[in-house]
Amino acid sequence: MIHTQTGSGRRILTFPAVNPCESISVTTLLDSLLQISGEILSFKSKHFSTNKRSVKETLRHIQSLVIFLEELRVQIRFGSISASRRSVILSLSELHVIFQKLKFLLEDCTREGAKLYMLINSGQVSAHFRALIRSISTSLDTFPVESVDLPGEVNELVYLVMRQTRKSEARPDRYDKLAIDSVHWFFNLFENRINPNSDEILRVLDHIGVRKWRDCVKEVDFLREEISAGKKSKIEIELLSSLMGFICYCRCVILRGIDVDDEVGDEDEEDEDLMMISGLNIDDLRCPISLEIMSDPVVLETGHTYDRSSITKWFSSGNITCPKTGKNVVTTALVDNFSVKQVIQSYCKQNGVVLGQKGKKKVAVAESLAAEEAGKLTAEFLAGELINGDEEEMVKALVEIRILTKTSSFNRACLVEAGVVDSLMKILRSEDPRVQENAMAGIMNLSKDTAGKTRIAGDDGGGLRLIVEVLNDGGARRESRQYAAAALFYLSSIRDYSRLIGEISGSISGLVRIVKSCDFSDSAKRNALIAIRSLLMNQPENHWRVLAAGSVPVLLDLLRSDEVSDGVTADSMAILAKMAEYPDGMISVLRRGGLKLAVKILGSSEVSPATKQHCVALLLNLCHNGGSDVVGSLAKNPSVMGSLYTASSNGEFGSGKKASALIKMIHEFQERKTGTVEPVLGRERFVHAW
Repeated sequence: MIHTQTGSGRRILTFPAVNPCESISVTTLLDSLLQISGEILSFKSKHFSTNKRSVKETLRHIQSLVIFLEELRVQIRFGSISASRRSVILSLSELHVIFQKLKFLLEDCTREGAKLYMLINSGQVSAHFRALIRSISTSLDTFPVESVDLPGEVNELVYLVMRQTRKSEARPDRYDKLAIDSVHWFFNLFENRINPNSDEILRVLDHIGVRKWRDCVKEVDFLREEISAGKKSKIEIELLSSLMGFICYCRCVILRGIDVDDEVGDEDEEDEDLMMISGLNIDDLRCPISLEIMSDPVVLETGHTYDRSSITKWFSSGNITCPKTGKNVVTTALVDNFSVKQVIQSYCKQNGVVLGQKGKKKVAVAESLAAEEAGKLTAEFLAGELINGDEEEMVKALVEIRILTKTSSFNRACLVEAGVVDSLMKILRSEDPRVQENAMAGIMNLSKDTAGKTRIAGDDGGGLRLIVEVLNDGGARRESRQYAAAALFYLSSIRDYSRLIGEISGSISGLVRIVKSCDFSDSAKRNALIAIRSLLMNQPENHWRVLAAGSVPVLLDLLRSDEVSDGVTADSMAILAKMAEYPDGMISVLRRGGLKLAVKILGSSEVSPATKQHCVALLLNLCHNGGSDVVGSLAKNPSVMGSLYTASSNGEFGSGKKASALIKMIHEFQERKTGTVEPVLGRERFVHAW
């Protein structure tokens, strides 16, 4: 059987057909054609919201061709027709490619979440149907019908298909055109800040088969993926953005029959972008050549990452070296660094950075006027529901706010401007767990917005105290407390808020309790850990508060546990490394066996590079503050140097330099013991390192 590509992972309205090989037998070719024909005819039972006439015509022709192909296979098996005739194989091979493309096109017409997209592109879809149907006639023209001994009725059927496909005039359906005109009319109304008539919107949605809240969710997910996938023109982006604004409006304002308990998500829902960028140094995302955030990071054979445009210019100028190491490169081949690109995309999404504008932030705006105004109308509607709606309407509005605030900085800006923050803060003390959880999730997402941070904190920091109250509320859902921890992380990025949070009684101890508790998932623990880390990084005064909350023994116990994820391990190690920058933190880590544990983790093959990076930082800080006692303890361990050399050669984002510094300190200590160099390390304090 011929191997053909499936629709999985295929971009919509692309048709990557596979040409049969030249040496293929007619029997194999016919078997494959009949299989694909069956797959195409299986679409008879599926619903087509647009281009119905083109689909019906296509299926009719395929059904006729199946009769022809089955009869041809019978004749070849009985030897009535030569299976080696070149014209037969050529014609059937062309037909095979056409059938593959038709199958892809039918898959697109029934693709989940793409109904609005296929409607707006029905002209292009019709053109594809027309071209492919007419191609059937062209492929049959080369088939030697008259010289092949087929029954007369089959020959007549072939000629009929050839005549009909040659004259195919597949056009967009009349009702498709009317629906498209309505959608563009809705765009015009949005641009003028006018709410469209709900009955007219419902007619369009009913035409394309979008009848439930969940249908809108699928449409939004598809459009979001389409916007972010591949290079598109400004006109294409504007259209997709307008469609996104329209379908979001429909989901929030028109189709509001949401079953909250089914649609909100599971207990372990986590903000992946938050996890990815926690503790990130923005300089790590800059190209070493241009010093700007990389838009297309690639790796050289030396292992160093550069922006594609910058390193390409470097090589085009006649250079044959790695700019960072100065070493000659054997090949200038570039490999995409997808992991770094993912981190950059998450950073830009969370911080409103637009690549190509020298890493500068811009005000969150939609890509089209229709999308912008639709977003504002949606935000105003939801803000009104929080104030004037009954309990169920308020819960539905909260779910929508939670979803919208998670998807884009523009949605967050619209909702902050509409005044939803004050309403959300007022209901954080609600006794209804659904209300509190969704309100807290909305606050967490809005805390990513600059203006949102100001509204949430309030003039006197009252909002921060309210979030800490939820964090420590034993009667609240675990999810609510988890979202409170994440909100504190985002808010603590502002130094003044980091100081205020640290001063609030129970803030840091509440975070430590989540880390320590067995009732919380690793996702919740990570939210609390990165919040603690942010409080340490943005406000040095919080160091003693984190230490007083008993964080060191809790973190060391986590590192000794075999039941936590590597993400929890890395975050715990990062906090300990930060704590060890101060003498009292260093002593606390050493007294509880932190040095021995760090050496063990550094030598483990089961932890991530990020964990080892923080492990090296912890060891370096312990040596700096612990003096020769700590360095001497490390020097006695035979496995340390090998682990450090590995970290030095493989280290990224500064860990290599730290590992090299540690190696130098240990060498100097050993040389000093033998009397070959003057002492450079003092014994400022005496501590029991192991």
